[in-house]
Amino acid sequence: MKRIVLLLTAALLAACSGGEAPRTAEFVQATPAEADFGDLRVRYNALPTLSLSEAVAREYGVPRDAGTALVLVALREVKGNDEVDADGDVIVSAHDLSGARQAITLRKIDAGGYTDQIGTARISPRNSYRFEIVVKAGSRSETVKFQRNF
Repeated sequence: MKRIVLLLTAALLAACSGGEAPRTAEFVQATPAEADFGDLRVRYNALPTLSLSEAVAREYGVPRDAGTALVLVALREVKGNDEVDADGDVIVSAHDLSGARQAITLRKIDAGGYTDQIGTARISPRNSYRFEIVVKAGSRSETVKFQRNF
């Protein structure tokens, strides 16, 4: 009886992998996202700093390590088919799966004729983070929420 159970278990485990050998996990680039609020466009992203080239990390002044994610927020005013920099205050926070919250301090950088805001978040492998961006531009306040898995 034990032998039958062992054979069945081995057969079921083999069926789970479809007979494939284990593979190394592949990094999947986070998809940039945007949200429009009338003529205000908010572009945002969060990605591991290890995915940045050394030159880009140096230019942005961020460390390239497994425990850090780059958070980027860009405010644009949409004028027809064009976009121009938009002024506004941005507050970003992140929550991990355990509910731990961290505030992310942003600083402005020049991004090819535009001004973007960047900051870093502490991350841990195989964790998921919910980001909340609050934008105050003029008399309006808008909130964007998104999630990234690292």
